[in-house]
Amino acid sequence: MSSLSVSMCRATVPIAHSSNHHPFSSIKCSFFSNNNNPLTLFRVHQSQSFKPPGGNGKAMVVRMSYEAGVGVMGTKLGMMSYFQPDGKVVPVTVVGFKEGNIVTQLKTEATDGYNAVQVGYRRVRDRKLTKPEMGHLQKAGAIPMRHLQEFRLLSVDGFEPNQRLVFDEIFKEGDFVDVSGTTIGKGFQGGIKRHNFKRGQMTHGSKSHRALGSIGAGTTPGRVYKGKKMPGRMGGTNRKIRKLKIVKIDNDLNVVMIKGAVPGKPGNLLRLAPAKIVGKNIPKN
Repeated sequence: MSSLSVSMCRATVPIAHSSNHHPFSSIKCSFFSNNNNPLTLFRVHQSQSFKPPGGNGKAMVVRMSYEAGVGVMGTKLGMMSYFQPDGKVVPVTVVGFKEGNIVTQLKTEATDGYNAVQVGYRRVRDRKLTKPEMGHLQKAGAIPMRHLQEFRLLSVDGFEPNQRLVFDEIFKEGDFVDVSGTTIGKGFQGGIKRHNFKRGQMTHGSKSHRALGSIGAGTTPGRVYKGKKMPGRMGGTNRKIRKLKIVKIDNDLNVVMIKGAVPGKPGNLLRLAPAKIVGKNIPKN
């Protein structure tokens, strides 16, 4: 009776790429070997590294999710009630657009390792930007703009630098959008406000009202578990609200009305992108 010996190792395998393949320098794999099969591929890790051509720097890892399509940026103006033709009242958020939403750069797999469209928004004076920022925008022939964001796509065909993106050409009434923004900062808050904890009794001799209470056991485990809900800074983080419906597009006022609430307070920057719907604009697999 023969015994089976198995050995495992990890290695980095270089890839000879062509114009039809992704220009990744290598992939991390795991191998195992036995007596019958000297070397067999066991697992391919998902991390992908890309090194710019002709550069001696470190390889960068591209970890971004694809968008369902190119989007735009806007400014939150506030909320109101919108009366539909059938008389139904709908709470909407009014989003306005300042000068901008111009394509400032096209990133491709050949130069950057992924396809993306960089968009600029909100025009500012020249002295508000640094010289490198001004040089980047002047290279595309664009005006000085405060905000730059990328929309990663499968292909950047049909876009060109200094192209102006118009909202009503990308979206129409009834479409669903994903809206991202920075939530309102609440500062340092306790467990009741931050995590919806219950308070203790206010009477009957109770001395525990709004305090957090026990945060763990004693000797075992002798520590506080990571991720324990405790008081701390609340708000001021980036959040995305998915699948919000566009109720009205007003070209005269240059605003759009979106059903529901979006992150942030009036004046905050918002990122509007087509909603990701599995089976419609996102593959099921």
